[in-house]
Amino acid sequence: MRRFTGDTLLVATHNAGKLEEIAHLLQPYGVRVIGAADRNLPAPDETENSFVGNARIKAHAAAQATGLPALADDSGIVIDALDGAPGVHTADWAETGDGRDFVMAMKRVHDSLIARKARQPWTARFCCALVLAWPDGHDEIFEGTVDGWIVWPMRGDAGHGYDPIFQPEGHEVTFAEMDRWEKNRISHRAEAFRKFVSGCFG
Repeated sequence: MRRFTGDTLLVATHNAGKLEEIAHLLQPYGVRVIGAADRNLPAPDETENSFVGNARIKAHAAAQATGLPALADDSGIVIDALDGAPGVHTADWAETGDGRDFVMAMKRVHDSLIARKARQPWTARFCCALVLAWPDGHDEIFEGTVDGWIVWPMRGDAGHGYDPIFQPEGHEVTFAEMDRWEKNRISHRAEAFRKFVSGCFG
């Protein structure tokens, strides 16, 4: 596995919260973290049918455009009774003409499960793929998942996205009912980041 040896990492995101989270994570290693907005990078089309594939598109596009190592992630929820949907289209299910509406997306999940007469428990998992790409085309891939099931009605007002309908295995509450720090400790993204830090910085 190739280790990160530079002093600046480009994170291929326009999400300020995500950028701050990664900068905090890498603070002990003396790495300067900059975002896609700092270099006026457009978001490339995500045309792959896997989280790893779409993360690779974003990471390599950013590395090629800037000459810097670039980190990108792609994540979403996979529901077994819906043949893996929404999967890579997790955010798309929430798109409206006025931005994203995740309550609408969660209702769509529930309506789809009912329409299919899917038997409970409605097993599901959140998945995250992280890709660190270098300008020479090399990359390293790190994946994290958390298993659980879909619940209805929605529960909790913390978290974001589909958190109110996802109850992780081994817990009695949904992600949206959890303390933020507890969720961040067990989440799919946390697992992928632990592997990333251990592999490239540890």
